Amino acid sequence: MAFDLQTLLRPHIASLKPYSSARDEYTGKEGIFLDANENALGSVSEKPYNRYPDPYQSKLKEKLGAIKQVDPANIFLGNGSDEAIDLLFRAFCRPGIDNVIIMPPTYGMYEVSAGINDVATKKVSLSTTFDMEVHKVLEAVDEYTKIIFICSPNNPSGNKINRESIYEILSKFDGLVVIDEAYIDFSDEPSFSLELKQHPNLLVMQTLSKAWGLATLRLGMAFASKEIIGILNKIKPPYNISGLTQDTVLEAIGNTAQLEQMIKEILDQKEQLQLALEEIPEVEKVHPSAANFLLAKVPQANKVYQQLIDKKIIVRDRSKVQRCDDCLRITVGSKEENQQMIKALKEVLKNQSNKH
Repeated sequence: MAFDLQTLLRPHIASLKPYSSARDEYTGKEGIFLDANENALGSVSEKPYNRYPDPYQSKLKEKLGAIKQVDPANIFLGNGSDEAIDLLFRAFCRPGIDNVIIMPPTYGMYEVSAGINDVATKKVSLSTTFDMEVHKVLEAVDEYTKIIFICSPNNPSGNKINRESIYEILSKFDGLVVIDEAYIDFSDEPSFSLELKQHPNLLVMQTLSKAWGLATLRLGMAFASKEIIGILNKIKPPYNISGLTQDTVLEAIGNTAQLEQMIKEILDQKEQLQLALEEIPEVEKVHPSAANFLLAKVPQANKVYQQLIDKKIIVRDRSKVQRCDDCLRITVGSKEENQQMIKALKEVLKNQSNKH
C-alpha cells in the first residue's frame, strides 16, 4: 500500500494560509518589541509574563529530542495529547464523510473527538485477551477510512498490543496509523517513535502526564514525519503552549534520574499490588499490565466502586466499558495508598460476600 500524505489531507487544509503571528515574522531575541501589542510596561504578576511565548517551543523540542532520540523537527507539542488528536481530525477527516477505526476498550477521547468533528468511528473490538485482531481491522477499512488509532500499552486494559500486528497495520493500511504511547515509560518495549523513517504513515503520541508526573502542565507530544508535523503546526493555535509551561517543563525534564527512580518504584509497587489483589479470594482476575495501573475483575464492580468511595478510596469503574464487565481500574499509588486501598477493598468484598 502506498501512503500519499497529500491525498489523505483535506483539500482546504492543503491550500490554507496559516495565521502568521508576530513571533513568526520576527524570531530574533534582541530589539524593542512593538509588534505584538503586548504590555510594554510589564505584567501584573511579579514575573515577566507580558511577552508571548515561542510558538514552536524550539528550546523544549531540542531537549525533548535529545531525551527521546528524535529530531526536533519530528516533534509536535500540544495542550495534552488531546490537542494532537483533535488536530488530526481537523487535518485529515472530512466531516460527515470520512471515518476512523478505534478498538474498544480503549482511550475514550478518540471517539469523543471524532464526534465533536462529525467524523464516524468504526469500532473493531480487541480480542478477549485485549489484543488487536488485524484481519478484522483491515476488513473494516474502506475508501473513507483516514486514521487507525492503536493504544499501546492500552487503556483501560494495560496490556501491550502485539508489535508484529502493529507492523502489519502500518504496512497494509495507506492512511494514518496513530500509536498512543501514553504509558510507554512503564513498558519494556522501545517506542515506535524510533521508527518514523521506516513508516511515513506513522504518528506516535506520548505525554508528560504519567511517568514524568507533570499532569497539571498539560503537555502532550506527537512524533511523525516533518511533513505531518508541518501540517499540525499549520493549523494549531499560534501560542498553544504557554511560556510558563515551556519554562517549567524545560527545567523539570532534566531530572531523568528522578524519573527513572519513580518508574522503578511504581513498577515495584505494581508488582506488590498485583500480588495483594490476587490473594483476595473475591478478586476474579487481575489482567497483565505494562502501564501504571491494573484492571481487576470483582463481583458487582459498580457497588464495590461506590463503597470504596464511601471510604475515600477513589478508583475507576470500567464495568460499562466493552470487554471490561465488573472491572475496576486501579492506579498504582504510593506504598501506603496501595495498602489502604487493599484493606478497604478486602472489607468491601468480604461484607458483600457475607450478604450473599
